[in-house]
Amino acid sequence: MSANGQNRHARTSRLARKLAVAGTGAAVLALPLIGATSASAATPAAATTATTATTTAKTYPDNLDGWIRESLDIMAQHGIPGSYEGIHRNIMRESSGNPLAINNWDINALNGTPSKGLLQVIDPTFQAYHVPGTSWDPYDPVANITAACNYAADRYGSMDNVFGAY
Repeated sequence: MSANGQNRHARTSRLARKLAVAGTGAAVLALPLIGATSASAATPAAATTATTATTTAKTYPDNLDGWIRESLDIMAQHGIPGSYEGIHRNIMRESSGNPLAINNWDINALNGTPSKGLLQVIDPTFQAYHVPGTSWDPYDPVANITAACNYAADRYGSMDNVFGAY
């Protein structure tokens, strides 16, 4: 997976996704301001309950299913397309579900940048396509999946369109 060679269309598509997400975020931020005049009628207990409900973090199992589901939620927040099936299919082909998998024999490894993790991402690609809010560790399952899906979306439209080494 090369971090270089992005064509103009791919960069434009990624920018469009980012702008769409930013626009959605701005609308979400504006909602509390719009309803602020009627919020004064709410009791403090109701306000506390509403705040607690929105700040409760979703938990995921620490296994392949949980990593894919957490990645999908992060991808949705960033406008990165992909499906559970497409991600799972590619993980099974690339690493058989082992988050510590490393390829020490292909051309990338011979050049000093072995492919790592669930979706076998090389370090320059991982760094170029890292998704905010995830770890900077390429062996972190969620960070690896989201970075690889971000790359695949930029290069192929979605991880769902990848059926071989990428």
